[in-house]
Amino acid sequence: MLRWTTHLDGGPRRVNHAAVSVGHKVYSFGGYCSGDDYETLRQIDVHIFNTVSLRWMKLPPVRTGGREHARDVPYMRYGHTAVLLEDTIYIWGGRNDTEGACNVLYAFDINNHRWFTPKISGTVPGARDGHSACILGKAMYIFGGYEQLADCFSNDIHKLDTTTMAWSLINARGTPARWRDFHSATIVGTKMFVFGGRADRFGPFHSNNEIYCNKIKVFDTETNSWLNTATTQLLPEGRRSHSAFSYNGELYIFGGYNARLDRHFNDLWRFNPETFSWKKVEPQGKGPCPRRRQCCCMVGDRIILFGGTSPCPEQGMGDEFNLMDHSDLYILDFSKYPLSLSRAHSLSQFKGLYWHGKHMFTLPKKVK
Repeated sequence: MLRWTTHLDGGPRRVNHAAVSVGHKVYSFGGYCSGDDYETLRQIDVHIFNTVSLRWMKLPPVRTGGREHARDVPYMRYGHTAVLLEDTIYIWGGRNDTEGACNVLYAFDINNHRWFTPKISGTVPGARDGHSACILGKAMYIFGGYEQLADCFSNDIHKLDTTTMAWSLINARGTPARWRDFHSATIVGTKMFVFGGRADRFGPFHSNNEIYCNKIKVFDTETNSWLNTATTQLLPEGRRSHSAFSYNGELYIFGGYNARLDRHFNDLWRFNPETFSWKKVEPQGKGPCPRRRQCCCMVGDRIILFGGTSPCPEQGMGDEFNLMDHSDLYILDFSKYPLSLSRAHSLSQFKGLYWHGKHMFTLPKKVK
């Protein structure tokens, strides 16, 4: 039974950060926090959450031996993306109030915690934030976002071949997804499923006529084409700044925000690519409050969800400029056969079973 099993407070307070899971750890990069100094240029911060000990740690700043090496370390930013490929995490895009948006590709070696900037070639995407990035094989796909130079939303797909470190702009066939930012793009099989995001009713330029599409758009990476898809009756509300992940061949979305409805969400939906249908999921346990701009990573059969921002409850819900940033973390457990609490306590000496207060957060694969 799907269940929210753990709630922790006291982690890094972050909004619009980017994170990936590496083994039993989650690496979180940068983000925004109300009240912090973003005028002073400084290195991006890296926080690591250990899902076994349930503890956060912050890596010390990188010692840069000169101006050249300093360029290998990304500056503090938000609205960027992070993906993992083998032993390297790639950070791309995002923006800073001082420096603006960025299109430099940064690489972080998880073995020695060192930054470097790979030598790249090809057609580099324009600097942006609010885009999506996903990995399929040895390729990273970038879609959408808000381009700084053009000052408009994007619906282009860019591909980075990490074997040659060459960028290319994909000449996609079919009817593309609408120009948008702060959407999600999730790989299931060989297809990229795009959902949500903020778009404009009249085209790529932002005119304060926002729309929030709630229909799935599918890009086939084998044919480089946008597919014509069926319509479905039951649909989640359109939203931006939500979380998305795939599990057992299905797509899940959580949370997000819709400015037209003036509403934050904390609902969980499951999309089946075979039947092209949505279903609302109701996990057991107490989950996160309505929020947007959180991070969400899968570790084994568990989803680690942390951070984000919500309206301040004491001053009215849904005010765009009256938000509180979160430092909490939740774990959503997909394990099919969770132990009862009484039986789990009796097995607490079993290797791999850990407790934090009243919360059980990892279980043995088999109990004999």
